[in-house]
Amino acid sequence: MLKEDVGHDYAMQQVKEEVAQYQKSLEHKHTQYKIVEQTEQSDGSIIVKVIKQYNSSPVGDYLGQKIKYKTSV
Repeated sequence: MLKEDVGHDYAMQQVKEEVAQYQKSLEHKHTQYKIVEQTEQSDGSIIVKVIKQYNSSPVGDYLGQKIKYKTSV
């Protein structure tokens, strides 16, 4: 969600950085994940749908589903 107390362009930049930081944190924790969908809203906010590994449990075919994946930020 965009912050309202800063300029719009800066708020959009912060949202994109937040999404990138979330991805980095998953990778740092060695969490297996796939971004199923990433949609930028008209106000600049971003909705990210993720499937991911929980509690270091084996993922089996869970992350290997035949879904169209987007992994770019």
